[in-house]
Amino acid sequence: MNWIVKNFLRGLVILVPIVLTGYLFYEAFLWIDRLLAFPVPGVGFLVTFLIVLLTGVLASNFFVREFFVLTEWVFSKAPLVRIVYASIKDLLEAFVGDKKRFNRPVAVALSSSVRTLGFVTQDDLEFISLPGFVAVYLPFCYSVAGSLIIVSSSQVERLDADSAQVMALIVSGGVSRSSIPSRKG
Repeated sequence: MNWIVKNFLRGLVILVPIVLTGYLFYEAFLWIDRLLAFPVPGVGFLVTFLIVLLTGVLASNFFVREFFVLTEWVFSKAPLVRIVYASIKDLLEAFVGDKKRFNRPVAVALSSSVRTLGFVTQDDLEFISLPGFVAVYLPFCYSVAGSLIIVSSSQVERLDADSAQVMALIVSGGVSRSSIPSRKG
């Protein structure tokens, strides 16, 4: 009986991450494919991909770039739209844009012997009357959510570590030792 339980649990540890990852990518594919309702499966995904790619290519054109600047200006002035638009844009840019925000891993001292890991998102908070303080984003384990804390810069220790490894360690609840090679070696 012990052999059955042990091997069943081992099988779960192997299969569940594979199946859930596959399922999530499958559902994301179907969701994107349904954005444009084509009768042939996959065509909506392909067209959506091409539209995004073409938008990226055209954004380097002066006239198209000016159109996007105008669109952004309109969205940034509309009362309720401004909040949603700015939040989504900042979140996307934090991960994939030219202004990546989660690239400065730090350890924040909570006490003399306790640290938490996060990412500095603002080095200077003087613009909100908090000179000497920094903004640190603390991702939650097993979640895409997190918390923003404001701490004295003296409580923050910069880490010479790969951001992706630190994020993997945090999100996994400390159990992941990511296979991403570190910058040190």
